[in-house]
Order: sequence, then C-alpha cells, then structure tokens
Amino acid sequence: MREFALRPEQSRGRRFPEPLHRYRNDYQRDRDRILHSRAFRRLEDKTQVFTTRFSDHFRNRLTHTIEVAQISRTVAGLMGLNVDLVEALALVHDIGHPPFGHSGEKCLNQIMQSFGDRFDHNLHALRIVESFEQRYADFPGLNLTFEVREGIVKHSRDYSPGDHPELAEYLLEQRPPLEAQLIDLTDEIAYDTADLDDGFEAKLFDLGTLREELSPFREFHDEVERRYPNAVPKLQFNETLKRLFDRLVTDLLENSLAQIEQSGVSSVEQVRQHPHRLIGFSPEAKPQNRIIREFLHRNLYSHPALVPEKEQGAQVVERLFQFYLDHPEKLPPWYAEQARQGLRHRVICDYIAGMTDHYVQRLHQELLGATQPALDSGNSG
Repeated sequence: MREFALRPEQSRGRRFPEPLHRYRNDYQRDRDRILHSRAFRRLEDKTQVFTTRFSDHFRNRLTHTIEVAQISRTVAGLMGLNVDLVEALALVHDIGHPPFGHSGEKCLNQIMQSFGDRFDHNLHALRIVESFEQRYADFPGLNLTFEVREGIVKHSRDYSPGDHPELAEYLLEQRPPLEAQLIDLTDEIAYDTADLDDGFEAKLFDLGTLREELSPFREFHDEVERRYPNAVPKLQFNETLKRLFDRLVTDLLENSLAQIEQSGVSSVEQVRQHPHRLIGFSPEAKPQNRIIREFLHRNLYSHPALVPEKEQGAQVVERLFQFYLDHPEKLPPWYAEQARQGLRHRVICDYIAGMTDHYVQRLHQELLGATQPALDSGNSG
C-alpha cells in the first residue's frame, strides 16, 4: 500500500472496543459483517432500474453492488489503496436505498419534507449499521470501524457541519480518505454502463439512437464495426460497451494517480486536509461521462415503458406510510414502541425504507386490501 492509503492500524477504532482478530484485520471483519447482514441480503429484491417483470437478467441492487465492488477492488489495488477497506465500502454503499429504486427514494423524501424532515439513503445506511442490524450480544448494530461509517456518510457528498451537527464526529469539514472518494466514481461507472446494457437489452433504445446521441459510444462502435463487420448487433454492442467501460475505468485510475502526485499528499491526514477531492475523471473524460448521463435520463430513466411501475411504486409507499401514521399500533412491536417514544414519521420511514419491493407490495395488499394495477407481463428470462 502507498503512504496515502489507510492502514488498519491507523483506524480510529470501533464505537464499542473489541479485541483484534487473529487472522483478519478490522476492515476485513467489517466487510464480512456487511456481507452477513440482513440489509445486504435484501438488496437482491430492490430495484436498480428494471424490476424482474422485465427480465430476470437485468441488474438489481445486489448485482449492481457486486459490480461496484469488482471495479473498486481493481482500481484500488492498482492505485495502492487499501483494498479491504474499499471492498467494505463498496458492499455497504447502497444498503440504505428503499424499495422501488429512485422513485421510492423520491417519494419517501417528499413525505418526510412535509414533516420538515428528509430521507437520505446514506444517513439511513448509517442508522442500519449503527442500530437496526441486531446480530451481536455485546453491542447494537454491526459496530463497524470509524472509517467505514465515515465512508458511508461521506463517499458521495459533502455534508455541511452547520446543517448536520449530529454528524460532527465524522469530520465533515475534512475530505474523506481516498478509499471512500473512490466509491462515488466507481459507482457511477458501474450504473452508467450497466444501465446502457440493460436499456439496450430491453429494446428501449437501439444502435441507431446510441450512435446518434452518444458520441463516446459512436467512436468505439465505428472501431468495432471495422473489426467485426459480420457480428450480430448485440455482439457489436457488447464489444463497444466493453471499450467504453475500459476507457472510463482507465481514465479514473490514471487521472486520480496524476492528481495525487500533483497535490504532493503523502499521508491520509494530508488527503483529509486537501481543499478538494483527489479521485476523479480527467477534463477530457468528464464531458463524455456527462453525455452518457444525459442520454440515460432522456432515453431510459424517463422512458414511458418505466413510468407506470415508478408511479405504482410511489403510490404503494405513500399509501402504506399514511396507513402506519393512522395506525402505528400495526407496526411490528419494536417499531411500534419506537413510534410511541419518538418521531412517528421517522420510525415509519425507517421501517418502509428497509423493505424489499415484494415485501412492501405484499404488506400494502394485506393491510389495505388493495391489489396492484395490472401491468403487462413483459419478457422473463
């Protein structure tokens, strides 16, 4: 590991001190605790973009998380960062997402804003690992190291110390370590390229649209057509996407190393005190990445074929939330007790946010006697 990488012996430790393990360092233990958590397993039934109605082959939150971990480990290893810490952060980065993907998150946030509050999936993930996971007799939560908890909070955004005094222990005025900074960008690469793949497979856009609106794709597709003129369009697409993926990962790796060298940082503390984040794309790759994001928003995320399920999911969340506001005694005993003692809307939000897509729909039907709007069965693989 390089001098700017976080070593286990540099850890600020756990909230509840524990003896060191004979064979595993603390970040490896954190990774394993995350893997064995119920919240991690629930990712299998949480929507990424497509539900299983469209196909069993499309990504869900769990497969997306595994892809982020794979990219992150590769880049971290080549950069000389702490691969164990990076893997733990990659595996935990999405456990705070609610059911129904971003539509479910948007709905919960709108409901919470009506109470002068908000829903933030990073902060929900922190509550999961601090309180909601109950696996150990010695302490609540998973008792993860400070650095993993800090990375959960800070990997994708900078929180204002003035707006979030409850997060003061996480050094909000400082940059996160490089291992946490990396996750935000590997996550972006993973979902951008995967969403292109799934959207093409779902036939929501074709090669003509990709070539016309996505210049980075067109550049590589020209090369692929010359090399594989007789390949079927799907294989040409796969070869093109592979090259686009490689460009993004390579640029992130090489530009980040160059920025670190130019900054002169030689310790984790200097990384923390640096005025800006050091992991990032080059000036040449940033516009290409922006073009991909804009293409996906136009042609995938707002596609009419996906709108009915987004609206249905938000409707289910909203109705179930209102039901529990009116009938808090119907919550499971632990949550019902918390609702009596504290802010009812926060307890209900935390409960619903932890649900899988299928579970929240089942509860909606059981408690409200409502069936889901009929949707076309789609193609299942």
